[in-house]
Amino acid sequence: MKTFIRIMALALCAAMLFAFTACGSNKGTGVMETKTFRVAMECAYAPYNWAQETDANGAVKIADSNLYAYGYDVIIAKKIAEANGWNLEIVKLDWDSLIPALQAGTVDAVIAGQSITSDRLKQVDFSDPYYYATIVTLVKEGSKYENATSVADLAGATGTSQIATIWYDNCLGQIPNVNMLPAQETAPAMLVALDAGTVDVVVTDRPTGSAALVAYDNFKMLDFYGTDGDYTVSDEDINIGISVQKGNSEVLAAINKVLATMTTDDYDQLMNDAIAVQPLSE
Repeated sequence: MKTFIRIMALALCAAMLFAFTACGSNKGTGVMETKTFRVAMECAYAPYNWAQETDANGAVKIADSNLYAYGYDVIIAKKIAEANGWNLEIVKLDWDSLIPALQAGTVDAVIAGQSITSDRLKQVDFSDPYYYATIVTLVKEGSKYENATSVADLAGATGTSQIATIWYDNCLGQIPNVNMLPAQETAPAMLVALDAGTVDVVVTDRPTGSAALVAYDNFKMLDFYGTDGDYTVSDEDINIGISVQKGNSEVLAAINKVLATMTTDDYDQLMNDAIAVQPLSE
Protein backbone atom coordinates (compact mmCIF):
# COMPACT_ATOMS: atom_id res chain seq x y z
CA MET A 1 0.00 0.00 0.00
CA LYS A 2 2.83 2.43 0.90
CA THR A 3 4.44 1.70 -2.45
CA PHE A 4 1.19 2.46 -4.24
CA ILE A 5 0.72 5.71 -2.31
CA ARG A 6 4.32 6.75 -3.11
CA ILE A 7 3.77 6.04 -6.82
CA MET A 8 0.56 8.05 -6.85
CA ALA A 9 2.25 10.96 -5.10
CA LEU A 10 5.09 10.98 -7.62
CA ALA A 11 2.62 10.85 -10.48
CA LEU A 12 0.66 13.78 -9.02
CA CYS A 13 3.84 15.84 -8.63
CA ALA A 14 4.83 15.11 -12.22
CA ALA A 15 1.40 16.13 -13.47
CA MET A 16 1.54 19.39 -11.51
CA LEU A 17 5.04 20.12 -12.83
CA PHE A 18 3.90 19.50 -16.41
CA ALA A 19 0.87 21.74 -15.97
CA PHE A 20 3.01 24.51 -14.51
CA THR A 21 5.52 24.21 -17.35
CA ALA A 22 2.78 24.21 -19.98
CA CYS A 23 1.13 27.29 -18.48
CA GLY A 24 4.43 29.13 -18.47
CA SER A 25 5.60 28.04 -21.90
CA ASN A 26 4.18 31.12 -23.63
CA LYS A 27 5.72 33.61 -21.24
CA GLY A 28 6.92 36.68 -23.07
CA THR A 29 4.86 36.13 -26.22
CA GLY A 30 2.37 38.88 -25.40
CA VAL A 31 -0.96 38.34 -27.13
CA MET A 32 -0.29 34.61 -27.53
CA GLU A 33 -0.07 34.23 -23.73
CA THR A 34 -3.05 36.32 -22.70
CA LYS A 35 -5.26 35.57 -25.71
CA THR A 36 -6.15 39.27 -25.70
CA PHE A 37 -5.45 41.21 -28.88
CA ARG A 38 -4.95 44.84 -27.86
CA VAL A 39 -5.51 47.09 -30.88
CA ALA A 40 -4.96 50.86 -30.81
CA MET A 41 -6.77 53.40 -32.98
CA GLU A 42 -8.01 56.98 -32.72
CA CYS A 43 -11.72 56.11 -32.58
CA ALA A 44 -12.21 59.47 -34.31
CA TYR A 45 -11.37 58.80 -37.94
CA ALA A 46 -14.49 57.74 -39.83
CA PRO A 47 -14.92 55.60 -41.81
CA TYR A 48 -11.82 53.78 -40.56
CA ASN A 49 -12.77 54.04 -36.90
CA TRP A 50 -15.04 56.03 -34.62
CA ALA A 51 -16.62 56.01 -31.15
CA GLN A 52 -20.33 55.47 -30.54
CA GLU A 53 -22.57 55.08 -27.50
CA THR A 54 -23.84 51.54 -28.15
CA ASP A 55 -22.63 48.21 -29.52
CA ALA A 56 -24.76 48.63 -32.65
CA ASN A 57 -23.55 46.75 -35.73
CA GLY A 58 -21.11 44.75 -33.61
CA ALA A 59 -19.12 47.63 -32.13
CA VAL A 60 -16.49 46.75 -29.52
CA LYS A 61 -16.17 48.32 -26.07
CA ILE A 62 -13.29 50.78 -25.80
CA ALA A 63 -10.96 49.97 -22.90
CA ASP A 64 -11.50 52.20 -19.83
CA SER A 65 -14.47 53.89 -21.47
CA ASN A 66 -18.25 53.74 -21.63
CA LEU A 67 -18.09 54.09 -25.41
CA TYR A 68 -17.79 51.54 -28.21
CA ALA A 69 -15.56 51.54 -31.28
CA TYR A 70 -16.65 50.67 -34.79
CA GLY A 71 -15.66 51.27 -38.39
CA TYR A 72 -13.56 49.55 -41.03
CA ASP A 73 -10.59 49.08 -38.70
CA VAL A 74 -12.75 47.44 -36.04
CA ILE A 75 -14.27 45.10 -38.62
CA ILE A 76 -10.77 44.01 -39.68
CA ALA A 77 -9.61 43.70 -36.06
CA LYS A 78 -12.59 41.47 -35.26
CA LYS A 79 -11.85 39.20 -38.21
CA ILE A 80 -8.22 38.81 -37.11
CA ALA A 81 -9.15 38.16 -33.48
CA GLU A 82 -11.88 35.66 -34.33
CA ALA A 83 -9.67 33.72 -36.75
CA ASN A 84 -6.96 33.37 -34.10
CA GLY A 85 -9.23 32.69 -31.14
CA TRP A 86 -8.23 35.93 -29.39
CA ASN A 87 -10.29 38.29 -27.28
CA LEU A 88 -10.32 41.76 -28.83
CA GLU A 89 -9.66 44.92 -26.85
CA ILE A 90 -9.79 48.36 -28.47
CA VAL A 91 -7.51 51.06 -27.04
CA LYS A 92 -8.29 54.69 -27.90
CA LEU A 93 -5.18 56.84 -28.47
CA ASP A 94 -4.30 60.10 -30.16
CA TRP A 95 -2.71 59.73 -33.62
CA ASP A 96 0.74 60.73 -32.42
CA SER A 97 0.57 58.21 -29.57
CA LEU A 98 -0.10 55.15 -31.74
CA ILE A 99 3.45 54.21 -32.72
CA PRO A 100 4.93 55.04 -29.28
CA ALA A 101 2.36 52.67 -27.73
CA LEU A 102 3.59 49.88 -30.00
CA GLN A 103 7.21 50.64 -29.21
CA ALA A 104 6.43 50.56 -25.48
CA GLY A 105 4.62 47.24 -25.86
CA THR A 106 1.35 48.50 -24.34
CA VAL A 107 -0.64 47.39 -27.41
CA ASP A 108 -0.21 44.50 -29.84
CA ALA A 109 -1.16 46.27 -33.06
CA VAL A 110 -2.27 49.57 -34.54
CA ILE A 111 -5.14 49.35 -37.01
CA ALA A 112 -5.82 52.97 -37.80
CA GLY A 113 -5.62 53.69 -41.52
CA GLN A 114 -1.82 54.04 -41.45
CA SER A 115 0.03 54.31 -44.75
CA ILE A 116 3.05 52.00 -45.01
CA THR A 117 5.71 54.68 -45.35
CA SER A 118 9.47 54.25 -45.22
CA ASP A 119 9.67 56.49 -42.14
CA ARG A 120 7.18 54.37 -40.23
CA LEU A 121 8.92 51.17 -41.32
CA LYS A 122 11.97 52.38 -39.42
CA GLN A 123 9.91 52.41 -36.24
CA VAL A 124 7.50 49.47 -36.57
CA ASP A 125 6.79 46.43 -38.73
CA PHE A 126 3.80 46.39 -41.08
CA SER A 127 1.45 43.72 -42.30
CA ASP A 128 0.47 43.23 -45.90
CA PRO A 129 -1.95 45.99 -47.00
CA TYR A 130 -5.49 45.73 -45.70
CA TYR A 131 -6.70 48.59 -47.89
CA TYR A 132 -5.50 50.59 -50.91
CA ALA A 133 -6.42 54.26 -50.50
CA THR A 134 -6.02 56.67 -53.42
CA ILE A 135 -5.63 60.40 -52.79
CA VAL A 136 -8.48 62.88 -53.32
CA THR A 137 -9.13 66.57 -52.70
CA LEU A 138 -12.15 68.03 -50.92
CA VAL A 139 -13.46 71.49 -51.79
CA LYS A 140 -16.70 73.30 -51.11
CA GLU A 141 -19.33 73.47 -53.83
CA GLY A 142 -19.34 76.87 -55.45
CA SER A 143 -15.67 77.51 -54.74
CA LYS A 144 -13.36 78.58 -57.54
CA TYR A 145 -11.68 75.18 -57.35
CA GLU A 146 -14.77 72.98 -57.68
CA ASN A 147 -14.13 72.23 -61.36
CA ALA A 148 -10.42 71.48 -61.02
CA THR A 149 -9.30 68.49 -63.06
CA SER A 150 -5.71 68.31 -61.87
CA VAL A 151 -3.45 69.25 -58.99
CA ALA A 152 -2.18 72.13 -61.11
CA ASP A 153 -5.70 73.58 -61.25
CA LEU A 154 -5.59 74.02 -57.47
CA ALA A 155 -2.74 76.56 -57.74
CA GLY A 156 -2.74 79.22 -55.05
CA ALA A 157 -5.24 77.46 -52.83
CA THR A 158 -5.10 77.59 -49.05
CA GLY A 159 -5.09 74.06 -47.68
CA THR A 160 -4.58 71.76 -44.74
CA SER A 161 -4.83 68.11 -43.80
CA GLN A 162 -4.24 65.84 -40.81
CA ILE A 163 -0.94 65.94 -38.98
CA ALA A 164 1.68 63.23 -39.61
CA THR A 165 -0.01 61.91 -42.75
CA ILE A 166 1.16 61.63 -46.33
CA TRP A 167 -1.76 63.89 -47.20
CA TYR A 168 -0.08 66.77 -45.40
CA ASP A 169 3.58 65.79 -45.60
CA ASN A 170 3.72 64.59 -49.22
CA CYS A 171 0.67 65.69 -51.17
CA LEU A 172 -0.50 69.13 -50.07
CA GLY A 173 2.82 70.72 -51.01
CA GLN A 174 2.47 69.47 -54.59
CA ILE A 175 -0.19 72.11 -55.22
CA PRO A 176 1.54 75.04 -56.99
CA ASN A 177 1.95 78.09 -54.73
CA VAL A 178 -0.17 76.48 -52.04
CA ASN A 179 -0.72 78.36 -48.80
CA MET A 180 -0.21 75.51 -46.33
CA LEU A 181 -1.84 76.15 -42.99
CA PRO A 182 -0.73 74.12 -39.96
CA ALA A 183 -1.79 70.49 -39.98
CA GLN A 184 -4.91 69.54 -38.04
CA GLU A 185 -4.78 67.13 -35.10
CA THR A 186 -7.64 64.97 -36.40
CA ALA A 187 -9.51 64.22 -39.62
CA PRO A 188 -12.74 65.78 -38.27
CA ALA A 189 -10.82 68.98 -37.49
CA MET A 190 -9.61 69.35 -41.07
CA LEU A 191 -13.18 68.92 -42.33
CA VAL A 192 -14.42 71.58 -39.93
CA ALA A 193 -11.73 73.93 -41.30
CA LEU A 194 -12.98 73.38 -44.84
CA ASP A 195 -16.62 73.82 -43.87
CA ALA A 196 -15.80 77.04 -42.00
CA GLY A 197 -14.00 78.45 -45.04
CA THR A 198 -10.66 78.61 -43.24
CA VAL A 199 -9.16 76.65 -46.13
CA ASP A 200 -10.03 76.13 -49.78
CA VAL A 201 -8.91 72.51 -50.03
CA VAL A 202 -8.30 69.47 -47.88
CA VAL A 203 -6.21 66.58 -49.17
CA THR A 204 -7.14 63.15 -47.87
CA ASP A 205 -7.80 59.59 -49.04
CA ARG A 206 -10.88 58.31 -50.84
CA PRO A 207 -12.56 56.56 -47.87
CA THR A 208 -12.22 59.65 -45.69
CA GLY A 209 -13.43 61.81 -48.56
CA SER A 210 -16.42 59.57 -49.22
CA ALA A 211 -17.36 59.66 -45.55
CA ALA A 212 -17.05 63.45 -45.53
CA LEU A 213 -19.55 63.77 -48.39
CA VAL A 214 -22.13 62.01 -46.25
CA ALA A 215 -21.58 64.41 -43.37
CA TYR A 216 -21.23 67.61 -45.42
CA ASP A 217 -23.62 68.05 -48.32
CA ASN A 218 -21.79 71.20 -49.41
CA PHE A 219 -18.52 69.35 -50.09
CA LYS A 220 -17.31 68.12 -53.46
CA MET A 221 -14.65 65.44 -53.91
CA LEU A 222 -12.09 65.85 -56.71
CA ASP A 223 -10.43 62.61 -57.78
CA PHE A 224 -7.51 62.89 -60.18
CA TYR A 225 -6.51 59.24 -59.86
CA GLY A 226 -5.38 57.65 -63.11
CA THR A 227 -4.74 60.97 -64.85
CA ASP A 228 -1.56 62.90 -65.60
CA GLY A 229 -2.75 65.55 -63.15
CA ASP A 230 -2.81 63.29 -60.09
CA TYR A 231 -0.70 63.65 -56.96
CA THR A 232 2.64 61.88 -57.15
CA VAL A 233 2.68 59.11 -54.56
CA SER A 234 4.33 55.74 -54.20
CA ASP A 235 2.50 52.46 -53.74
CA GLU A 236 3.68 52.49 -50.13
CA ASP A 237 1.99 55.84 -49.59
CA ILE A 238 -1.46 54.57 -50.54
CA ASN A 239 -1.11 51.04 -49.17
CA ILE A 240 -2.71 50.94 -45.73
CA GLY A 241 -1.25 48.45 -43.27
CA ILE A 242 -1.45 47.13 -39.72
CA SER A 243 1.58 47.98 -37.62
CA VAL A 244 3.13 45.88 -34.85
CA GLN A 245 6.18 46.24 -32.64
CA LYS A 246 9.51 45.73 -34.40
CA GLY A 247 10.41 42.05 -34.36
CA ASN A 248 6.98 40.78 -33.31
CA SER A 249 6.97 38.19 -36.07
CA GLU A 250 4.49 35.87 -34.35
CA VAL A 251 1.64 38.37 -34.24
CA LEU A 252 2.55 39.73 -37.67
CA ALA A 253 2.35 36.25 -39.21
CA ALA A 254 -1.01 35.63 -37.54
CA ILE A 255 -2.36 38.90 -38.97
CA ASN A 256 -1.04 38.26 -42.47
CA LYS A 257 -2.51 34.77 -42.49
CA VAL A 258 -5.98 36.27 -42.08
CA LEU A 259 -5.41 39.06 -44.61
CA ALA A 260 -4.29 36.47 -47.18
CA THR A 261 -7.82 35.06 -47.22
CA MET A 262 -9.29 38.40 -48.34
CA THR A 263 -9.41 40.16 -51.71
CA THR A 264 -9.47 43.79 -52.81
CA ASP A 265 -13.19 43.39 -53.50
CA ASP A 266 -13.66 42.16 -49.92
CA TYR A 267 -11.89 45.24 -48.59
CA ASP A 268 -13.95 47.59 -50.77
CA GLN A 269 -17.22 45.98 -49.65
CA LEU A 270 -16.29 46.19 -45.97
CA MET A 271 -15.29 49.83 -46.40
CA ASN A 272 -18.62 50.59 -48.09
CA ASP A 273 -20.38 48.85 -45.20
CA ALA A 274 -18.51 51.04 -42.73
CA ILE A 275 -19.32 54.24 -44.63
CA ALA A 276 -23.01 53.29 -44.71
CA VAL A 277 -23.30 53.05 -40.90
CA GLN A 278 -20.90 55.77 -39.73
CA PRO A 279 -22.65 58.02 -37.19
CA LEU A 280 -22.78 61.07 -39.48
CA SER A 281 -24.59 59.06 -42.18
CA GLU A 282 -27.73 58.88 -40.06
